[in-house]
Amino acid sequence: MRVLAVLLALMPLPAMADCVILLHGLARTEASFVVMEAALKSEGYEVVRPGYASTRAEVQQLVDPLLPEAIERCGEGRVHFVTHSMGGILTRLWLAEHRPPNLGRVVMLGPPNHGTELVDEMKSWGEVIEGWDDAFRFFNGPAGVQMGTDGVSTQLPAVEFELGVVAGSRSLNPFTSILIEGADDGKVSVDSTKVEGMTDHIVLPVTHTFMMNSPHVIAETVYFLAHGRFHHDMSFGDVLTFGEELPK
Repeated sequence: MRVLAVLLALMPLPAMADCVILLHGLARTEASFVVMEAALKSEGYEVVRPGYASTRAEVQQLVDPLLPEAIERCGEGRVHFVTHSMGGILTRLWLAEHRPPNLGRVVMLGPPNHGTELVDEMKSWGEVIEGWDDAFRFFNGPAGVQMGTDGVSTQLPAVEFELGVVAGSRSLNPFTSILIEGADDGKVSVDSTKVEGMTDHIVLPVTHTFMMNSPHVIAETVYFLAHGRFHHDMSFGDVLTFGEELPK
């Protein structure tokens, strides 16, 4: 019996699976990442998909205890992040002051890294529409008000971790796109998604609201987590077989 115990103790431990934290955006829920979660689990990742009341508080108040608890649930293995929209700003805010030693790679989908003109425009309507400020805050919350081009994202430092950014170039709402300068995904401009220090950036023909469910976005996200860069030249066949080894 003692011999068996010694042999078991000497056996190498199985490799600990990397963990991915999926962080949704403003006025969304953790359910928005169900498809991405399934894809990542099929690749062998552990996945933590926390929900948070995105319209109930300012960005600074949302970060704690959300991210510390999510990292604790991941355990001691390598921890990656995949975020959507405002979720990327929460992640940047927290990582600016708290960098876990086991931090892996980060993929941000449609992050308003320089805010969005859409929020600027909607906030300005309060000057001509009585009661608009209260209505805007009711539907978007204090954090939504902070997503303007002079908001919290513009006050954050450059990133100092491996970051891949996916920007969308399709819009479901021509009216909102008119309010945004340059190419956009209906809510955030392509230029606003960029941030100093990022590792790679890619623009895909997807919309802001549903980009996390796009097979192309999922395939590029998986590729970045594995290689630290996007593929950029995926064919339709590559997207459909993203679980297989893609050409380097």
